[in-house]
Amino acid sequence: MQASGSASVINESNLALLDAFALHLATRAAHTRAAYIRDAAKLCALCGDKSVKVLARAELARFLATLHGGGLSGRSLARMLSAWRTFFRFLIERDPTLREDPTGGLKAPKSPKRLPSALTPDEAVRLVSIEGDGELDLRDRALFELAYSSGLRLSELAGLDVDRVDLTTGEVRVFGKGAKERIVPVGGPARSAIETWLAARASLAGPNEAALFIGAHGRRLSPRSIERRFAAWAIRQGLARHVHPHMLRHSFASHVLQSSGDLRAVQEMLGHASIASTQVYTHLDFHLLHTTHHAGHARPARQRTCLGVGHGRDFAPAIAFFPPIRRRPVSRPTRTRRHLAVR
Repeated sequence: MQASGSASVINESNLALLDAFALHLATRAAHTRAAYIRDAAKLCALCGDKSVKVLARAELARFLATLHGGGLSGRSLARMLSAWRTFFRFLIERDPTLREDPTGGLKAPKSPKRLPSALTPDEAVRLVSIEGDGELDLRDRALFELAYSSGLRLSELAGLDVDRVDLTTGEVRVFGKGAKERIVPVGGPARSAIETWLAARASLAGPNEAALFIGAHGRRLSPRSIERRFAAWAIRQGLARHVHPHMLRHSFASHVLQSSGDLRAVQEMLGHASIASTQVYTHLDFHLLHTTHHAGHARPARQRTCLGVGHGRDFAPAIAFFPPIRRRPVSRPTRTRRHLAVR
């Protein structure tokens, strides 16, 4: 076996451990499982002829430095280090003679923080407002409306079954990261679109097909197919940038937070384990924050223009309001005879 992106071949002992690790990850989401196996294989390839079970912390640190020097970002290394930790936890559970986790205390280099790219409310509405009465048009409208209404991940959309959607109560049950189940509300437009799609779905669905979103052949729509539908409809709806499913999730979080200000509720709906993951959306709308201050404050600040910071191809200008700076005159000490004497 050859590691992806590496010319090093994995030795037989490490290959056996890697195969056992792949079986251990059988219950994980397909994308997570593939990423963990790929990162663990990279580690085994870096070992050369050495067994991965005898690696020390210093060697892992050297591997990280080598990969960083080769161009991998801090975010990529953090993801890889997370996979390595999972791999070593598996090895320690498998072999009682292994007592110390060499990944303990290791940290990936820091990367510049990037703000998630989100659509404006007008762009989001334009994207999900799909016209047409064809079966696939109805499916895409329901798919997009649900993604924007409930902020679902791509894997959650692809893995959603019909019996997980309750149109009566307006709720959807999804399995997120770590197979954690959560209940998310579904808005009125999404409920209406799903109801219309379910009527058309009956003529397409294959025997015993449980998936909510299916293709023309009656089988579950794959994540890659969903990504292609987003990209294609963004062009057809006249959006001047590439759109992916996670962008609608970012848009959902940003727009709900703007209108409600309830960070904890947004965290629950997104399924974030940590509030820190949700707090990034508080930085997305500087314009709204400063406009609110300017309109509501008794002594509004002077208006200045600056560039808004964002991630993506477009850096939209934002209007920021800063209080005027009043400079106090600097009083200089009086020169005494002692100062003059020293000089």
